[in-house]
Amino acid sequence: MKLGFACKFLDPEFRQPFPFKSTTRTRFLGLGLEARENLLYTLSVTNLTHLACIFEQLARLPPDLRMMRIGSDLLPLYTVPEATPIYHELSGQLLPLFEKCGDLARANDIRLSFHPGQYSVLASDSPPVVERALEDVEYHALCATLMGYGRSFQDFKINIHMNGKAGFAGFKHAFGKLSPEARRMLTVENDEISCSLDDVLQARDLCPIVVDIHHHWVKENAFLRPDDPRIEQVIASWRGVRPVMHYSISQEGIIPEQGLPDQLALGVAKSKLRAHSDFYFNQTLNDWALSFTDFDIMCEVKMKNIARDRLYNAARLRDGGEH
Repeated sequence: MKLGFACKFLDPEFRQPFPFKSTTRTRFLGLGLEARENLLYTLSVTNLTHLACIFEQLARLPPDLRMMRIGSDLLPLYTVPEATPIYHELSGQLLPLFEKCGDLARANDIRLSFHPGQYSVLASDSPPVVERALEDVEYHALCATLMGYGRSFQDFKINIHMNGKAGFAGFKHAFGKLSPEARRMLTVENDEISCSLDDVLQARDLCPIVVDIHHHWVKENAFLRPDDPRIEQVIASWRGVRPVMHYSISQEGIIPEQGLPDQLALGVAKSKLRAHSDFYFNQTLNDWALSFTDFDIMCEVKMKNIARDRLYNAARLRDGGEH
């Protein structure tokens, strides 16, 4: 079982030694053409260089901890119409940096993913929203492809939600418009508001299903179990590739530090239950998440790899160092 973290790599002092840099659309559009080119080049080189540095750090960790979700701002503002042609011109200079990142990840068995923002809604009933979502997914697919991925089914994961008024039919229609590379990488996840696990399982013949056990609990006030028949369907959707699930818990002070929380007893609005904690402070919930032994786990927690490492070390201590 691999345990991953999302976007930001923290050192023991909770600082980011290799931060990703971005800019605003307003700042970018306020510059002249040459300044725009210099800005995007500098930001992209910094981000790709820092990504390689993070991979080098992960390569020093146990194999179970070599898993990361890369932030979406790897190439800042890529889908802004005024920025896209500049990136096309820079592609030759950036490609070696992408290739270095991909080579590092593959050489050290680092499992990678992207998670486009929740505004990327392939199941929207608004054609312009769907077009922007397709552009966004293809941007993430391009980044992965430049690193040498997208060649085989789920050699890289691009995860989105299926929430949208067009439902599964709309999602299926938009899925068919994606490039072959993007279709090989796309996964779809349940959410805590509008799209249940049963809803996303409709897509299991199109793409793998990512089950978010916290989202399911918030929406249904129920704890999924590894022997739930739907879990078998989730695993089957990955077609032999080890599946990924997402694990988060509600913030400190909202739920108790032990036991399985019951929403009715808590008397807390669902909106407060959705926010992620800093650390995994409830060992009962941790044991529950780690019982899904057929899955790798993306740890969605504010203290990123530090919180992930504490979860890993606690599990090893519990299991006598065998985890």
